[in-house]
Amino acid sequence: MNNLESRSRKTIACKDGALAVLVWGTAIAITGIFLWIAIDVTWHGIGQVSWEFLTTEPRNSGRDGGISSILISTGLILAVCLGTAVPLALGTAILLAEFTATHNRFGQWVRRSLDMLAGVPSIVFGLFGNAFFSITLGLGFSILSGGLTLACTILPILIRTIEVGLRSVPDDYRLGAASLGVSRTSTLIHVLLPSAIPSLIAGLILGMGRAIAEAAALIFTSGYVDRTPTSLLDSGRSLSIHIYDLSMNVPGGDNNAYASVLVLLVLLLFINSTATGLSKLWMHRSI
Repeated sequence: MNNLESRSRKTIACKDGALAVLVWGTAIAITGIFLWIAIDVTWHGIGQVSWEFLTTEPRNSGRDGGISSILISTGLILAVCLGTAVPLALGTAILLAEFTATHNRFGQWVRRSLDMLAGVPSIVFGLFGNAFFSITLGLGFSILSGGLTLACTILPILIRTIEVGLRSVPDDYRLGAASLGVSRTSTLIHVLLPSAIPSLIAGLILGMGRAIAEAAALIFTSGYVDRTPTSLLDSGRSLSIHIYDLSMNVPGGDNNAYASVLVLLVLLLFINSTATGLSKLWMHRSI
């Protein structure tokens, strides 16, 4: 019996050790790849980034000048995207999590559709956005078309992430609020949503990360124009499209392409850090 117990413990220890090596190896590999990319981009792009680079418009097809108009277009596209997607995602997630039973056929159909849409290539969304927003609605190649197309792209991720966060809140919270006579709306606003903040922020970070780095969906909707847009109906070039164009279509544009990639990475890190900080602040105030 003692020998069997000893062998069993050794087997469990070996399995635990192998799993730990696999987990740590994967984490180290991913970190190493990220550091390699970040170091390479920083090495080639840091010399090009300056205040002038950030505040002047592109010249000579992007080989010279900066990216001020590109940053403005990117910010406007992201604002339209989030301004459209976040309210729709929040409302749909609340409907699925709080007002639709898990076994309800309508809810199951919606969830299955969202999971399928989350895996659709972004270029398909771009073709849809071009056909619907640009042509059918007459918006043309514009900031508005690009932002609305990106909203469709990130909606599945936002909805499913927020829904999972709301469903993860224990039912004791709902029952406790109901026993105190708190309305369902007040319970949702003051109890459930603050408790689901980590999932909300995770979905927002994933959505913004995909939106700000998207290129395929915007080629057919927001366009290539690199001048500063004067309205949402003007065409505008996002930062991701600018990087693609410089690296693939513009001979001699590699230096500014590296600098633009570095700016994009810094923006992503800033957005993630800001969202995480705001979530911690909100959770601290709600306690």
